[in-house]
Amino acid sequence: MRSSVKMKIDRFRHEDLDTFLHLASEENWICGRWEFAFLLRQFPQGCLAVRIDDAPVAFITSIKYGKSAWIGNLVVRKKMRGKGIGSTLMKRALADLVDAGARTVWLTASETGKKIYERSGFAVIDMLKRWFGMGTGGLDVEPGDVCTADILAMDHAGWGDRRESILIELLELGTVMVRNGGFLICQPADGCMQLGPWGSEGRNTAKQLLDGARISAGDGTRIFLDAPVRNVDAAVLLHSRGFTLGGSALLMYLGEKPAYDPTRIYALASMGSMG
Repeated sequence: MRSSVKMKIDRFRHEDLDTFLHLASEENWICGRWEFAFLLRQFPQGCLAVRIDDAPVAFITSIKYGKSAWIGNLVVRKKMRGKGIGSTLMKRALADLVDAGARTVWLTASETGKKIYERSGFAVIDMLKRWFGMGTGGLDVEPGDVCTADILAMDHAGWGDRRESILIELLELGTVMVRNGGFLICQPADGCMQLGPWGSEGRNTAKQLLDGARISAGDGTRIFLDAPVRNVDAAVLLHSRGFTLGGSALLMYLGEKPAYDPTRIYALASMGSMG
């Protein structure tokens, strides 16, 4: 780059969103506008851009909840890669999260990105599989009695931390289904349905929630979700309902090892942006 070029790290601006979504689409990421409105509202200091002559060339998003944090979307324009821009953004985001009190930082990574993140101290704790299925339609299913405190407790049992800010947002955005020992939030997504967060104490409760969600989605509606590989029951259940695999990512963490129990996690709350 010419010495006259001015590069700086700046806050993510609302007017950056279209540029970010364009770069995200080039990476085949599934993400929605509401997620970034939420991230900018909840943890604006964790959403950053690198600008060259005031034009954005790279972005990173992150959020902190409880004692944990999540780095979501790190993307650099293809023509600007290999110049250390992504590493610079990652270091800045991590420093800001630590300053905010995060003791554990999560992210998802491809096999290619694994070594990059390992150099920053991240370790693999699980793998995520993306599953695709279809709605069935049928008789309406009673959603069950929704108790926010119970849902927060069930989610905490899986992740080992309170993710209240995320769950409250999704409880307002999506359709909530509750059964004894489990919950599932169905999120609308451009004519499709995303399942998650989805927590359950066991396969039978998880089965009831999944069957209810497929009915709620409607016949022929495409459904997708990310589930941890270490939850074997989730894979067995999804396969039995005709879901198919469509990709994978590594789940990694940095810092204090979390009280993570994947047997209680059947689907994440987002497709990589915040856990």
